[in-house]
Amino acid sequence: MQQVGESTNNASIFGKVGSMGHEQVVFCNDPSTGLKAIIAVHNTILGPSLGGVRMWPYKSEEEALNDALRLSRGMTFKNAIAGLNLGGGKAVIIGDARTQKNEALMRSFGKFVENLNGKYITAEDVGMTDRDMEYINMETDHVGGMPEYRGGLGAPSQFTAYGTYMGMKAAAKRAYGSDRLEGKKVSIQGVGNVAMFLIGYLTKENCEVFVTDIYEDRLKAASSKYKVTVVKPNEIYGLPVDIYAPCALGATINDDTLKALQCDIIAGCANNQLQDETTHGNACVEKGILYAPDFLVNSGGVINVYAEVIGTGTDWTMAQTEQIYGKTLEVLTTSVREKRNSQEVAIDLAMQRIEQIAKVKATY
Repeated sequence: MQQVGESTNNASIFGKVGSMGHEQVVFCNDPSTGLKAIIAVHNTILGPSLGGVRMWPYKSEEEALNDALRLSRGMTFKNAIAGLNLGGGKAVIIGDARTQKNEALMRSFGKFVENLNGKYITAEDVGMTDRDMEYINMETDHVGGMPEYRGGLGAPSQFTAYGTYMGMKAAAKRAYGSDRLEGKKVSIQGVGNVAMFLIGYLTKENCEVFVTDIYEDRLKAASSKYKVTVVKPNEIYGLPVDIYAPCALGATINDDTLKALQCDIIAGCANNQLQDETTHGNACVEKGILYAPDFLVNSGGVINVYAEVIGTGTDWTMAQTEQIYGKTLEVLTTSVREKRNSQEVAIDLAMQRIEQIAKVKATY
């Protein structure tokens, strides 16, 4: 692992962690299973930190750390704006989920989660399945998204997709005066579990859907199940569409892609879509693109995990997830009225709730 004091984007690890406001970062190393993971706890004012664990073949440990820090910070905003009594946390496992994942690796990760004594609750993210959550649960109770046959509410993917769909409809209402998506052209980058559900909602409403992914089997699955047009990964950005939906990893809204994008709306289920919140959030405003804040529209999944944690059901999840429509419309309306980028507006709303609850807790 990178040693403390070495630079991470010209800053020490402690400097970077401090500048982003994190409370704790845990480096997990288990040579016996090959586990190399990072758990980042950003903020626990509203409650224990909750956020999924993703497994990805990062190019470097620095890239993995940056992802963990950005993702956990985003979870703080996501849980806050969703009205949940949860703080923000996230974990990443360095490795290829298709070839390196096994029971021992998952259980080893579970032991590290258990060592945090409930400060971090894990769940499913990129590269993970509800079966993996079962393995993790063998070592810790601090896990959500368990299969229904184990008493859980199952994988949260469908609710993440439904919330994103609600966000899209709200953005369409703001952009076109109607939230009907029939006939709209939507490009989807990344066809994972969440995107497959999203494609289902969109094709049911008779949208024209374009998809791409780096994995051929995912594209075959999507095209065999739904009426979609498959394009190459580097072609997705330049398509003339109404809505662009980033549904893979983060930072796909950047200097290069913004030059190519031909859309009115960006609304997807990926996390940290803006490479830089200020620079690229403002660039969307300047280009006349409505950006539906990622941590707002994709919060349906964590809402469902929280429902499992507090012991309620999916009816509650759906009711809460449907509120994403109104919140997205409020944020986009404020963004247009105040000429501020929508990510900034949404972060302000999330932080207002955190600061208000912090004052309440300070009086205990």
